[in-house]
Amino acid sequence: MATKKASESHGNLIYDDSIVQGIVAIAVSSVEGVIIVSGKKSKVSSKDYIKIVTEKDGSMSVSVTMGVEYGYNVPDIAYNVQNSVKQNVEAMTKYKISKVDVYVSDVVFDKKPSSQVNDND
Repeated sequence: MATKKASESHGNLIYDDSIVQGIVAIAVSSVEGVIIVSGKKSKVSSKDYIKIVTEKDGSMSVSVTMGVEYGYNVPDIAYNVQNSVKQNVEAMTKYKISKVDVYVSDVVFDKKPSSQVNDND
C-alpha cells in the first residue's frame, strides 16, 4: 500500500494501490483514440494494462499498455495519456508522478460499436 502523510500531525493518509490504479484507468480511458486491448481474458481489468511502482522518494512511475484507434496520431495519443495520468493522479492524491511510460501494443483498424453487431434474426 502507498502511504502519504497528512498535512497536519493527526495521522497518516493511506491510499490503497487499487485507488491509484483506478484513477490511472479513468485518466487513460478518457483520452480520445485509446483502445484498451483485451488479451485472452474476456474481461479486462486495470491490472492487465497498468503497472504502478512507488519509488524510494515517494513518487510513482506508471506503465500503461494500450492500443490506438486507426487514424489517430500515435505520438499525440501517448503524450495525451501521459499528461492525463500525471494531472489526474497528482490532483486527486498529491502523489508526484516521476514518469509515465506508454506502450502501444496494437492499432485497431475496425472498431464497431456493440449496437452495430448483426444478429441474423
